Order: sequence, then C-alpha cells, then structure tokens
Amino acid sequence: MKRKFYRVLENWRHQNNAKPLMVIGVRQVGKTYLLTQYCREYFNDYVYFNLMKQERVRDIFESKMSFEDKIKELSLESQHRILPGKTVIFLDEIQESDQAIISLKYFDEMLPKYRVLCAGSLLGVKLRNFNKSFPVGKVDIYQMYPLDFEEFLWALDHSMWSEEIHRCFVANQKCVVHDKLMRLYHEYLLVGGMPEAVNDFIAADKDIMAFNNHFSQSLIQQYLSDMNKFVTSKAESVWIESVYQAIPSMLASELKRFQYRQVKAGAGKRELYSAVDWLASSNLIYQCFLVNNVKRPLKFFRQNNIFKLYLSDTGLLSTLVEVPIQDIMLDRDFLAKGALAENYVAQHLVANGVPLHYWKSNNTAEIDFLLTWGDEIVPVEVKASSNKQSKSLRVYREKYQPRYSIRVSARNFGLENGVKAVPLYAAFMLKNHDAFPGE
Repeated sequence: MKRKFYRVLENWRHQNNAKPLMVIGVRQVGKTYLLTQYCREYFNDYVYFNLMKQERVRDIFESKMSFEDKIKELSLESQHRILPGKTVIFLDEIQESDQAIISLKYFDEMLPKYRVLCAGSLLGVKLRNFNKSFPVGKVDIYQMYPLDFEEFLWALDHSMWSEEIHRCFVANQKCVVHDKLMRLYHEYLLVGGMPEAVNDFIAADKDIMAFNNHFSQSLIQQYLSDMNKFVTSKAESVWIESVYQAIPSMLASELKRFQYRQVKAGAGKRELYSAVDWLASSNLIYQCFLVNNVKRPLKFFRQNNIFKLYLSDTGLLSTLVEVPIQDIMLDRDFLAKGALAENYVAQHLVANGVPLHYWKSNNTAEIDFLLTWGDEIVPVEVKASSNKQSKSLRVYREKYQPRYSIRVSARNFGLENGVKAVPLYAAFMLKNHDAFPGE
C-alpha cells in the first residue's frame, strides 16, 4: 500500500549521520507494517524488536549494564550481530520502556552511528508525561496519519484520477470524473483511512454494501481500552472516555464547539481539560481553536479555552454515529452529515501539517477553517452538499476583504467572484501554498 510517509523514510535513509527516527501515530495506523516493509526493501541488515511482546528486550534496556553490553545482549537475543554504521535497529512499541527511549541518545552519539527506527502507540502521551531525561535534539519525531483520500485512491488503483484532481485544482477547471470521485468520497466517509479497513474494503471487491465495519468497531474498543494506560487514576480514564464518546454529538450540534455540559452533568473544567489534553497528546483527536483576530500568525490569537474537537479518522466517526450506509451513499440529509464533512476536511488539513483554527463573529457567522497561504489568511467554508448560499462567508468577506476564499463542497472545481470551489474529494490539496492556484 503506497503511503506518503515513505517520503519521510526516504529523507531519513539518505541522510548522513541520521538521528534515530521516532514515528508517532495512533494504534493500527500502519506504523509497524510500513517500517518493516521499508527495512526489508532498502536495508540488507536490520533487526526488529517488539518491546511489548519481548520482555527480555525490555529487561536489557532497563538493566544497569553499559550501553555496549546492552548492544551485545540485544545481538544475542536476536541471534543477529548488531554493527554500528551497518545494522538498522527497529524498536517497536518503544513506549513500553523509558530506558529504551533514553538510550536513543547513545545510539545517536556513537561513531559510527547506529541506524535506529522506533515506533509506538500512545507515544504522544508517554512523551508528555516523561519523567526522565528525554534525549532532546537526539531524535527526529514524525507523526503518521491514516490514509488521506489521495492515498485511498492509490490503494484502489485510481492514480490517474489523483493526477486529474491535482490538475483541476491548480487550473480551476471542472473534473470530468467528478461524480465518480464524489461516490468514492462517500465511500471514504464509511471506510476511513485506517489501512486494515481499506484492505477490508478492497477484499469486499470495493463494494461498499458488502463492506463490514467490524474493524472500526473493534478499533474503537481498543482505543477505549488504551485510555486506561498512562493515566493517574481510574477516574481520569472515565473522563477521557466520556470526552471521546461525546465528540460526535458536539460536532453535530448547532454550536459544534466543545461544551462541558454535553460531556457529563456536573463535570469540572479541570478534569475535562485534562482529558482533552490526554486525547490530543495521543492524537486520537484534533483541536481546532477559535481566533479572536484574523492576523498572522494565527496561533498568537487563539482562544485556548474555546475550541472544536475532531476524531483522527472519519471512518471511526461514521461508525460511532451509526449512520446507515444508504444515507451516506445516496447523499441523504441526516443529522451528522455536516459533522462528517467537516471532520473529513480537518483530518486532511492536520495530515498536511496545517494547524486548525476557526473564526466566529458575534454568533452570526462562522468560518470552519482558516489557512495561511503565503502572506494571506484564506477562509475555508465546508458544506456537505452543493449549496452555494453562504451567509457566513459573505460576512467574513465583507469584514476582511480576503483576496481569495475557498468553499469546499459537493460542487465541481471552479473560481467565481474570488471564491474558489473545491470538491470535498480534493481536501488533501488544501495545504500551505506559496502562490494561489490558478494564477
């Protein structure tokens, strides 16, 4: 399965004296599979350790023996001679050992250096709560995300359609396979971007009616189980689960933003903010902050206590809200329709490294997302249908006079009166640009 994360691995492979590479991502996002396949393809000499399953390996890292002796013990354990400058070491589930994380410093400082890859689930939470000396400056950390819609197209052997999206986005020209891509967009809402779910869809002959979302249901249960890890008490895990379960209803509400009362009656700010912070650190959710001024850099104008929350994968959201397949595929109106579209766009912005911000004006207008393209702040409105009516975008444009605006909807590509029409399936194109497409 072709993944954009290969670019990160390629850059790392071609670096001289590369630092250990730590890959962070939610459970089942494909970290282990991709890194293992990469090692097999590009390195003749590599060794794999799973610190969750191999207790002896954890014991080696936690022991007080010298670093050189630890390498010798790891060689004996793997029955593979580990050589600096030659052997690639893949440490999976590294969050299971603090000392393994600390050891990354020594892997980096040895000359010649050891090539080290490491990955794990809940690493964001682990690093947030790391009580010992994290090897700052000795490790390169990258986030891995679910497949975006373009990767979904690649997996389904529709690379030519991906190329057409790129061309139409830049040229502001209508896409001739628009209807087919919109159908695939609706299928993506149901399948999501987790690799195993996509493989299940392919195994069902790409028939969405034959697709079973059992994997997504199981994964949600695994996430809920994980919420008992790296917490200080059972009460904290209860708050975390409560926030996670409340996100779909909050997104579908009129206000859409995070509200205490929609989580649990009598809930305190301290407990809930701690729960949100845990979920954000785990990358199970994404926060989109309200800004009180539309100026660069937007992060300087965040209102940190007012935000919206999105799930890391839209397929998980559609599973949680239990939308019938027919409602999505027939493009019917249903309560969570707008929430799914907005979550989908948020997911693609985050995967492209775009911070999430939104704007609101005296409760009369709201812009879903704000992008920074070069020196410009570009408003992005998301609509689940093809409706062009937009009071909020009109209010924003009258107030700030942006050079460009974007409406993401079910409509085909186009540019009219300064509003760039971007179909929902092209959301992966909404990343930072040095110049405006079409110029």
